Amino acid sequence: MTELQQAYIVAATRTPIGKAPRGMYIHTRPDELLAHTIRGVLAQAPGLDPAAIEDAIVGCAMPEGPQGLNVGRVGVLLAGLPQSVAGCTINRFCASGLTAISIAADRIRVGEADVLLACGTESMSMVPILGVSTSFSPDIYLKDENIGIAYGMGATAEQVATRWKVSREDQDAFALRSHQRALAAQKAGEFTDEMLPVDIVHRTPDLATGEVRETHRTVTLDEGPRPDTSLEALARLRPVFAARGSVTAGNSSQTSDGAGALLVVSERALKTHGLTPLARFVSFAVRGVPPDIMGIGPKEAIPAVLKKAGLKLDQMGWIELNEAFAAQSLAVIRDLGLNEDVVNPMGGAIALGHPLGATGAIRSATTIHAMQRHQLQYGMVTMCVGTGMGAAGIFERC
Repeated sequence: MTELQQAYIVAATRTPIGKAPRGMYIHTRPDELLAHTIRGVLAQAPGLDPAAIEDAIVGCAMPEGPQGLNVGRVGVLLAGLPQSVAGCTINRFCASGLTAISIAADRIRVGEADVLLACGTESMSMVPILGVSTSFSPDIYLKDENIGIAYGMGATAEQVATRWKVSREDQDAFALRSHQRALAAQKAGEFTDEMLPVDIVHRTPDLATGEVRETHRTVTLDEGPRPDTSLEALARLRPVFAARGSVTAGNSSQTSDGAGALLVVSERALKTHGLTPLARFVSFAVRGVPPDIMGIGPKEAIPAVLKKAGLKLDQMGWIELNEAFAAQSLAVIRDLGLNEDVVNPMGGAIALGHPLGATGAIRSATTIHAMQRHQLQYGMVTMCVGTGMGAAGIFERC
């Protein structure tokens, strides 16, 4: 039996995250954001001939409309890569980007490839959260064991808040901390290494001259963090998903637009192309949970990924736990006894945003650069996933 190779990340970048549906990327297509991150991540590996890339694996939670037509391959071509570079699109909802990284790492580890792109892209401005024309199987409604699939994610957060006894006050305090941490990290320039500035072009017709005017602005920071957030302001918000519930727009993740990309290579490629690794991909795990409490998914995925890696929870120096909702984040943190000092030290999706299929790639870029900056050995990215799943991946700093 052939010995497995190691898979290394040699570059990782992401766009600033924009608010949806009326934020800074309202007129920027997701395939354009993807192409921009592909060009950006290759710029971090100047010694690599793009023709050496064999495939791009791209996560997208709603691969239709402007992010349909196999957006993975479209992004490769728009980025100007050689036509020999293939591309595919994969979907595991919120874990699509992380799953793309795990697939790339696995192909390298078994010797099928040496240089791969692993990415994620999503425009929730252009494609709504349930897609354009959602259609449920009748068996979802006719069979009790399937009905949880039809729950909106906000409704599942209410279920988790009730069953795990997560109070409204605790949810709002968690949301405020997410904004405070994100703002502090922005002020300190902690996102600089992972961030790829985006030049936004806005075109407007001048009816008097018949010309089209272009205006440009460059964005370098996530759009979501709010300096005016307070406990008092959060407390005034009404529940969104249940009349007497506790889940509000303020303690939920923001709908968002964005993209991220990582360059994943073998040890052979490191030597051939003179590349320096940032991190080693250690392990990945995904587990299913009841769909009506989908937010609890990381509670099952985290122990599984640690077991695969042969590591313990206290060895994780940095944990990106995607904040789909404060309710589910707190339930997972409390159930597993996570150290809140190492969970989302720079804020999470409540402040920074959650562009669904891109989030796994974005948060992996955050983790990898944070591990380098703070000289941490291990980092983890984990999230809950729609229809009842949890996913987790572990990286080791090189």
